[in-house]
Amino acid sequence: MNNTILEVNNLQQHFPIRQGFLQRVVGQVKAVDGVSFALREHEVLGLVGESGCGKTTTGRSILRLYDPTGGEVWLHTEAGERIDIAKISQAEMKPLRREIRMIFQDPFSSLNPRMTVRDLIGEPLVIHNMAFGHELENVVARLMTNVGLDPNYMQRYPHQFSGGQRQRIGLARTLALNPRLIIADEPVSALDVSVQAQVLNLLQELKERLGLTMIFIAHDLSVVEHMCDRIAVMYVGKIVELAEAETLLRRPLHPYTESLISAIPPADPDIRTNRIMLSGEIPSPSNPPSGCVFHTRCRYAKDVCSSDAPPLVEVEPGHFASCHFAQELHLQGIEVEA
Repeated sequence: MNNTILEVNNLQQHFPIRQGFLQRVVGQVKAVDGVSFALREHEVLGLVGESGCGKTTTGRSILRLYDPTGGEVWLHTEAGERIDIAKISQAEMKPLRREIRMIFQDPFSSLNPRMTVRDLIGEPLVIHNMAFGHELENVVARLMTNVGLDPNYMQRYPHQFSGGQRQRIGLARTLALNPRLIIADEPVSALDVSVQAQVLNLLQELKERLGLTMIFIAHDLSVVEHMCDRIAVMYVGKIVELAEAETLLRRPLHPYTESLISAIPPADPDIRTNRIMLSGEIPSPSNPPSGCVFHTRCRYAKDVCSSDAPPLVEVEPGHFASCHFAQELHLQGIEVEA
């Protein structure tokens, strides 16, 4: 695809398990284990799954906050180059941080409490030698206005703002360098429900106005439904389904996706949904089950599921699933608003 901005091929992020006085490595936590996808320009890709499935680790590995254990992360830069950012040094990574930025989950811990809003938002501009002095203040004021903050408050400190306002400060800081790709790590999960809607509407507006390209990490499909063009569902470090948002929600092909969809609360409280309750516990990424990683909790599982791991294949045009019976099962979806 000519408009591809990011290609992730077989990304792996394993963390060593150490024991004993000598801290010998006795195992590996396979937080991300063979994730592959491509991201088009001006597209929002949702990365969803239960807590601990590896979605945040995937985002941080792409951004090189963690050095990937294996795989490739190809970034198509503004200059037309194609660079595997999983292999380059941190020094070589620095200029690329203008093009790929992150919105962190917790607005309380992601902002330095000793810095004013002016310094927090302006810091990336200073580091990359893009603005100083009076010009810096003008840029910060414009960024604050774009995210719905009063520029007169730029000399205040983070503790003087609410949680939603702090997340807007973090968003302004992310947008300061006009990035081509943003990784949003559950940007509303730490906020009150009423504030979540405001921040989501702001992100949607900025996406349309600025033509943002984004990986939107979340565990709530009802949020992802309205934000994303495509959705990738993760389970124990692997992508188990990937499709256009409407297609995936209307007709899931993987049993895990079906269970996530059944948990979406309906807008009408009088409507009763057929909630699918999964049995058992989420497998440990340090000792994942053989075969399909979901077979221990799947109500459709057969003998082949415990012995053979299904690859992620294109079952229908643009619809990928990792299930032996993806073409045979008729799974429950939802009606998506037009």
